[in-house]
Parts: sequence; structure tokens; C-alpha cells
Amino acid sequence: MAINRSVGRSTVSVAEAHLARVGAEGSARHRYLNALLEASGVHSARDLADAVHLLCSLHGRHPSLIEVAHRNSAAGPAREWLGRAAEGFERERLFLVRLTAAVGPLPSTPGAAETEASLSAQRNALEILAASERRGCALGAAAALVGDWWPVRRLLDRAASRAGLDAPAPSLPDETTVVAAIEAASDTPASERALSFGSEQLLLQHRGLFDLLEARAEARRDC
Repeated sequence: MAINRSVGRSTVSVAEAHLARVGAEGSARHRYLNALLEASGVHSARDLADAVHLLCSLHGRHPSLIEVAHRNSAAGPAREWLGRAAEGFERERLFLVRLTAAVGPLPSTPGAAETEASLSAQRNALEILAASERRGCALGAAAALVGDWWPVRRLLDRAASRAGLDAPAPSLPDETTVVAAIEAASDTPASERALSFGSEQLLLQHRGLFDLLEARAEARRDC
């Protein structure tokens, strides 16, 4: 007799799936980010500076991904949330820019041309996500950026402490407001798929950035 395995299984909401995705696929799970947070050796200052510079190359430009998503969004709860998120991320962006100056120059690393090509491709990917006309895609990317920024912010705070720079209080929306915005905007299967795609792609770019940072650290060790 066939068994219906879906019986008794609770339905996972779009917002719950999003939060689970950020937790499972986000930067907090990347081994190199955790290595940077725990490092205390002779190379740690240089590796932190490299991370700050590359993060600034990806997210330090104005307008941010969230600001672009906000500008292109339709009126409604999602747009209101994007507006608040854009304001909060602008403060984070300015902190990142100041921190980049405070940590000193970009560490000399073999493969500079390859690094710039990779960063250019990542910036282009973020621009496409932010400006996507698929309803839900830009919101998914923005929500993933907000959720994934918390482990990144831990890294920035550590770099700021080593550079003698005061770190401002975090200013991004909390998880409750993210859930509300996603639930309000995910009212069709198409918007749900677009939101999932946007968040997946943002997290993919962040994982790619930490892969690049890890490869650059290894290249410096081999010099």
C-alpha cells in the first residue's frame, strides 16, 4: 500500500525557507570567514585588510543593491521595508568605506588581474539582481544581503577593533520585519520562485567572495 509521506508534515512558509537558506548557505557557514574571525597569527592583520578591501569593492559603492531594489519596487509593504533597509545599509556602507581607509592599503597578492575580473563579475551579478524586473527577485536578494550581513558585520567589527576605529551600532532591520516583508510580497508561485532565486544568487556571490579571499590568502603564503 502506498504511503502518503506528506501527511503530518507542516508546510514551510516562503519566509521560513528564506531564513533557513541564509542559515545553511550563508557566509556564517564559510570556513574562511570563521578562520578570519579566529585568526591571531602574523598574517591575520593582512588577511583582515584584504577581506575589508574586497567587501568594499563589492558593497561599498553607491547606490547599494538594496537602494536600487527600493527605487525599482512597486508601492506596498515590500517597498516600505526596502526603504528602511536601504537607509540602514547606507550606514553600514559608510562604515565599510571608512574602515577600508583605516586598515591600510590592499595587501599585495599574486593574481591581481584575476581578482579584479572576479570582482567585476560579482558586481555585475549584483546589479542584475537589484534591477531585476521579476517580481520578488530583487527583494529576495536584498533580504538575503540583510540576513547575511550579520556574520560579515562581525568580521568588520573585528577589523575595526584592530585598526582602532569605533564601530557604529548595527542598523539593519531585524528578522521579524524581513519575514513580514517576504510574506507580503510572496503571493504567487512566480513571486515565490523569483524571491528564492534572488536570495540564492546573493548568497552564491558571497560564498564566491570568501572563496576568492581564501585563495588570495593562500597565494600570499606561497610567495
